[in-house]
Amino acid sequence: MKTLKYKATGPEVYTLEELLLSLGYELDVNEYFGKDTDTAVKDFQLKHQLVVDGIVGPKTWSKLVAAQNQVTLFNDKFLSESDLKVFAQKFQVELAAVKAVNEIESSGKGFLLDGRPRILFEGHIFWKQLQSKGIDPQSLISTKTENVLYKTWTKKYYQGGKQEYDRLEKAAGLDEDDRVHDAAYEAASYGSFQIMGFHWATLGYPNVDSFVSHMYTHEKAHLEAFGKFCQVTNLMKHLQNKDWEAFAKGYNGPGYKQNKYDAKLAAAYQKYSS
Repeated sequence: MKTLKYKATGPEVYTLEELLLSLGYELDVNEYFGKDTDTAVKDFQLKHQLVVDGIVGPKTWSKLVAAQNQVTLFNDKFLSESDLKVFAQKFQVELAAVKAVNEIESSGKGFLLDGRPRILFEGHIFWKQLQSKGIDPQSLISTKTENVLYKTWTKKYYQGGKQEYDRLEKAAGLDEDDRVHDAAYEAASYGSFQIMGFHWATLGYPNVDSFVSHMYTHEKAHLEAFGKFCQVTNLMKHLQNKDWEAFAKGYNGPGYKQNKYDAKLAAAYQKYSS
């Protein structure tokens, strides 16, 4: 693994933070090696008789992996190169383009270390899904719902990693009404390609629970859902043409420019195509 230290960025940092989180450290999981990660690393090094320098090199990585006793639970759930090639051939999409979307959406990994699919819970989508089911979101508002139920998009409540499941379960448990449960699970995005749960019917699933269950099985299920999504939304043609701006707008929504989603896709594609 890559040697990391304070202020490092990238998918390896995300993996490091997942490991630390699974070992009981409280920190946000993203792709930035911030002060919380630095503090956790130094504490881990101190407790495991390592040099306390905050640098995650071979020795610290090996100790982290050894301490994470569930690290092998999900190794059989990964996509292979051949899976991506079959997809690319089926939809006549360049392999590098498929790899680019896979990398940018999930840093190339669809599962957490504990074997659950990666998710991101969206409180503003939860609000909309409640309304679509005839429930007034205001009726569920309290001092405890601030980080799971809000009207306008914000990323301030994102925590990453398994902590997103804490937010999801909190939302689903706000009321015993099954509609609240469904709205919560529809308000999260799942897996390698971060498909929103509310697309379950469009993608041919009988209910949101069946969609979520499928996302638990394998990254192949994530790729299958991605293919269906691109077909029903007419985004496949943009992926085939490598029209990253049009694809980003349709796939990531109107905020794609703010997040530089199209530029990130283009850069990832150039990396894989070369």
